[in-house]
Amino acid sequence: MIKLKIKLAVFNLLSKLIFSGLFLITIPFIVERINLRQVDRSLIEKREKVISLISEIGIEPFIAADSSDSFGSYNILKEEFISIELTDSNENANYIEESARIIEGEEIIYRVLKYSLSIDKRNYLLEVGKSLESISHTEKNIKTVIWLFLAFIITITFLTDLQYTHSLLRPLDQIIKKLREISSPETYNKNEVLTTTEDFRMLDRALTELMERIEKLFAKEKEITVNISHELMTPISIVRSKLENILLTEGISPEIEVKIEESLKTLMRLQSLVNSLLLIARIESQQYLKNESFSLSEILKEIKEELSPVAEDAGIMMELNLDEPMKIEMANKSLIHSMFSNVVNNSIKNTGRGGTINITGIEKNRQYIVTISDSGKGMTEEQMKNLFSRFKSRNQNSGDGIGIGLAIAKTIADFHNIKVDVSSERGKGTKFLFIFSQIS
Repeated sequence: MIKLKIKLAVFNLLSKLIFSGLFLITIPFIVERINLRQVDRSLIEKREKVISLISEIGIEPFIAADSSDSFGSYNILKEEFISIELTDSNENANYIEESARIIEGEEIIYRVLKYSLSIDKRNYLLEVGKSLESISHTEKNIKTVIWLFLAFIITITFLTDLQYTHSLLRPLDQIIKKLREISSPETYNKNEVLTTTEDFRMLDRALTELMERIEKLFAKEKEITVNISHELMTPISIVRSKLENILLTEGISPEIEVKIEESLKTLMRLQSLVNSLLLIARIESQQYLKNESFSLSEILKEIKEELSPVAEDAGIMMELNLDEPMKIEMANKSLIHSMFSNVVNNSIKNTGRGGTINITGIEKNRQYIVTISDSGKGMTEEQMKNLFSRFKSRNQNSGDGIGIGLAIAKTIADFHNIKVDVSSERGKGTKFLFIFSQIS
């Protein structure tokens, strides 16, 4: 995708190039006409100077300067000439034409002004000429200067347009930056963007109002979630207690015992779900403190020790490769532990027997990067879209869970400003990257 400022600059450039192209198509004709008109004007001026000179000193000095009844003068490069000759014709000549002259055996084509003079009852023909080669050379120089000037103007205006467009759209860049920096509506920067463009001012205000409305809706949703979760915990605990008491009753039939145990499992699952919802609501409402310093390596080692038995029972090999000490500050240790634990658990569930799970941690460019990759079944594009959505299991109809573990992990990551990147290929596995920035 191309940025708006580049599109505007390119449009301005293309429009200039189109008009310049049309100009360049017509410029040869225009330059030729202007140049010829200038040459003709110069010939007329020289004719008037010769006539003025003749009126002052007479025709005799010109005719006497030559052995015949004519006078001719060419400059050293044969680019111009002036000639006066006696003629018997009564033609009243006053026109300009192109004609050839043989000068020292060389044929040269001139643009010639012919003018008839009558002095002492004798007719003379005055000719003032300029070679077409010199005219063409001058015309070529003019065209070159125009093309260079045009190229210079196009370059300067393109750079100027690009700079002006960049300056004009700077408020839009600031608005985009504000949107990219938010992790939730509460963190949106509500300070107005400084701009003299009313459209950008209206857009900024509209986005601020939108974020405020979303913030209120999120707050209501969190409040409802917390209230419902709290209200559910009491009846769940009561029902669970009663079912456990029934199991302790003597003489209960095996069939009823099995049904009660199944009901207890369902209740435990429901209780786990309610606790998860409460956890997410509390994290999103900033109820947890981030005031601990600890080692990521230590947490990951603990998770490996806790989940290795589960992985071994499933026939999965778990490998750990960490940099030391990978220490972070101003974070919540229990939440970070829960984040990684949920992702590793997810990998165990979706990696078949004989597979491997690799946990690596490195320090790179003042960042800690923790990678959890598995050789499991991977995900489709559709599953990737719903990866962090609540109550949408990664593998539909597989019985792999309620689909809230990864949602918890993502909520914790956002709470700590941890960037999460996921890549997956069907049949080859999934890779989670957790990027911890701003290492002190």
